[in-house]
Amino acid sequence: MKRTYLWVVLAIVAATLLGIAVARHSGYVLIAYDTFRFESSLWGTLGLLLAIVLLLWLVRFLVGLVLTSSGVVNPWSRRNRSRRTRLSIEQGQLDLAEGRWASAQRHLHRAAEAERQPLLYYLGAARAANELGRTEDSDNLLERALERQPQAELAIALTHAQLQMDRGDSQAALETLQAMHERHPHNAQVLRQLQRLYQQQGDWSSLIRLMPELRKDKVLPAAELAELEKRAWGANLGLAVQREEEGQSARQALERAWQQLTNAQRQEPQLVLAYAEQLRQLGAESDAEEALRTALKRSYESHLARLYGLVRGSDPARQLQTAEGWLKQHPDDPSLLLTLGRLSLQNRLWGKARDYLESSLRQQRNPEACAELARLLASLGDTERSNQLFQEGLGLLDERLLALPLPDTARA
Repeated sequence: MKRTYLWVVLAIVAATLLGIAVARHSGYVLIAYDTFRFESSLWGTLGLLLAIVLLLWLVRFLVGLVLTSSGVVNPWSRRNRSRRTRLSIEQGQLDLAEGRWASAQRHLHRAAEAERQPLLYYLGAARAANELGRTEDSDNLLERALERQPQAELAIALTHAQLQMDRGDSQAALETLQAMHERHPHNAQVLRQLQRLYQQQGDWSSLIRLMPELRKDKVLPAAELAELEKRAWGANLGLAVQREEEGQSARQALERAWQQLTNAQRQEPQLVLAYAEQLRQLGAESDAEEALRTALKRSYESHLARLYGLVRGSDPARQLQTAEGWLKQHPDDPSLLLTLGRLSLQNRLWGKARDYLESSLRQQRNPEACAELARLLASLGDTERSNQLFQEGLGLLDERLLALPLPDTARA
């Protein structure tokens, strides 16, 4: 309030001083040009100039007001186009997140055509079209994205490969990724998608060839890469005997695949297990027994000990003696006790076999141990206990199966 009074006082003082100045001397202004002549007092001229300035400001204000109003009303104005694009982006992204694919494709396509940087909207629209099964529309949207932003070729190709995998076209996805791998050999995302695709296809040979690049470019954590490598080599050993190569038997193919491993890999329990299992299936049980014995002597592993009881070495008595040597350090391993029971059966040591199998079941109720002991007891005449163990073994197997419904007659 005080400030208002101050401004009023100042205005009165200024008007008084201006009035005194006008009264003392009105001044004179003459403007003449050719036939034009303008005469006025100084103060009248200044007032006229002030009026012209105010008039120009008013005209400018009115023109701006008209243009703004027409922008709000006119649906084709820049303001309304920007507003419609913003709404399309917001609605399209919401539809994409919530799975309304048709609406997402429509809104994101509209936004992409209006935006200067349309890549993300084209990619979203392509994904929505792919989810709807409109593969041609999806590919056309990606091509349009490449036309508008050619510098984003890699991002568009990676999206295309993922959409091809989603629609089950693994071969097309592989061709897309291989083309990008040639152009961008050290791109982590290209390598990661190739790794996933090879793994999905079960193409372990190709995955093994990719391993050095995965390791060099640190695409996966070291522990995950090591586990993947063991899995790939193990699966490759299993597939080696199935490959048909000219002039090469299944055993030779297996040995060739085994020799491709490094010395460190040939000592990995998981790979030894895969190798020995393949030898067993090919009938080379003595070689399988030797490979398992060597590996277990180097480093004990329960899975290897279990398989050791399923192979028949050249000397069953020596095989049993070797396995009993491991029992001193691993007396509570149910897999080793099961193996000792099986090796005792091979050596026709029925009492010892029974004791080992009973010990294995005390450590862990296992359907394999139940079946082995049940077979032995049936041969020894203890049919009641044998039947009980068979029933228990079947019950343990049932726990691993889905509880699917059965006909009433089957349950009666």
